[in-house]
Amino acid sequence: MGAVQPCITPELAEFILAQPLFFVGTAPLSRTGHINLSPKGLRTFRVLSGMRVAYLDLTGSGNETAAHVLENGRITFLFCAFEEPPKILRLYGTGRTVREDEAEWPEMIGLFPELPGARQIVVADITRVQTSCGFGVPIMKVVEQRETLVKSAERRGPAGMADYREKKNLVSIDGLSAYGSREVGAVEGGDLGQTLF
Repeated sequence: MGAVQPCITPELAEFILAQPLFFVGTAPLSRTGHINLSPKGLRTFRVLSGMRVAYLDLTGSGNETAAHVLENGRITFLFCAFEEPPKILRLYGTGRTVREDEAEWPEMIGLFPELPGARQIVVADITRVQTSCGFGVPIMKVVEQRETLVKSAERRGPAGMADYREKKNLVSIDGLSAYGSREVGAVEGGDLGQTLF
C-alpha cells in the first residue's frame, strides 16, 4: 500500500543508501518535450537532511536533468528494492545544480567519493516522500558496478572531459540550455547540514 511519509526518516535514509541503483526523472515544461529518466549507480546519492538530498552527477552522453531543473526545477527520485523485503520509495522535489566554479562546491564535493568525470552535484529540496509496496519489482542480484564510465573519464582526463561536455552536454535534446541563467528553477541555497548516514 502507498503511504506519504512526513520526511526522509533514518530508516528510509538507510534504505536509500543500501540501494545500488536509483532513477532520476525530470521533464521540460513543453508538452511536446521529452520526459527524461536516468539510472544512476556508483553509490553517488546522499541524504543531507529529512527534506534535502544530493547526488554526484558524472559526465554522460546527455545533460537532460540539468537542463530541466534549470528551466523548471521539478525532479523525482525513485528507489526500489531488488531484494527482500519489497519496497518502492519516491522523492518529489525541486532541484538545482552545483558546479565546480560555485561557492558551495568545495563543501559539497567532500560528501562524495572521488570519481573522475564529475560535472555537477544535483541538490534537491524534497516536498513529498512516498512509499509503495514494490510487489511488482523482480528479485535480482547485483553482480558488480560497471567501471566503463569511470575508466572513460580517466582515459580522457580533465581537459578531454571538458571538451566532451562542451560538445555533448550544453543543451537538452529539446534545445534547453543546461548551463544558462540559474534564475529559473533554482532552489535557494542554505545550510547543508550533515548527512544522516
